[in-house]
Amino acid sequence: MFSVYDILRDNWLLLLVGQYPSGPLGGIVATLILSVLGIVLAFPLSVLLALARLSPWRLLRWPATVLVYVVRGVPLLMVILWVYFLVPILIGRDVSGFTTMLCTLVIYEGAYLSEVVRAGIQALPKGQTEAARALGHSHLGTMWFVILPQALYNMLPSMLSQFISTIKETTLGYVINVQELTFAANQINNQLLTKPFQVFFILAMTYYVVCFSLTQLAQWLERRVAHKRLGSASVKTSEDGVSLPPPVVVNP
Repeated sequence: MFSVYDILRDNWLLLLVGQYPSGPLGGIVATLILSVLGIVLAFPLSVLLALARLSPWRLLRWPATVLVYVVRGVPLLMVILWVYFLVPILIGRDVSGFTTMLCTLVIYEGAYLSEVVRAGIQALPKGQTEAARALGHSHLGTMWFVILPQALYNMLPSMLSQFISTIKETTLGYVINVQELTFAANQINNQLLTKPFQVFFILAMTYYVVCFSLTQLAQWLERRVAHKRLGSASVKTSEDGVSLPPPVVVNP
């Protein structure tokens, strides 16, 4: 127990920001930055993939379906290696491990988030789409102005859960020398040599604290969204999505 405390006392800055400012930014800060950028950049791709998979046009639906199934069907490590060797060939110059991992997360999380978006869209009542089309909206207009705003709000807890998974997936960046939290812990282990259990116990607890805190936030969001749904469900609607007035109670 005392050795764990000593390791934290002597190396907390390396675990927090890596070798910064003497070297590149790393540690838990780099992990969180990589995760946030990965989710933020993957979100537009996921929406496009979901809309393509739900579109009535085969030219859009089939390629999007193939991309999602291929990415979801291979390990993340394989995607990292593909991007690591393919991106320098495509752009004609070397890229950093951070950039490689970011591109990987955008592709990988985009495919997974697209299924979340698609499920959120399909969970809405069909009356929403039918009412929007009856008002003259096109397919794209219906999706953009009517369906997506509701679906995205309902998907907030699921998107936060996917962000938590992204934090844990950044650990694989270690294989291409991305200086995130796992890389920093391995640096400490190489310096001490005799205390690997203590070092990686600190690493595991750090991930646990971060992910547990975000999980609690996701559960709070889920309860809030469920409460909003319950409140909106109390307003009765007809089959075509038109709100009905509350029943009139007549005193005898």
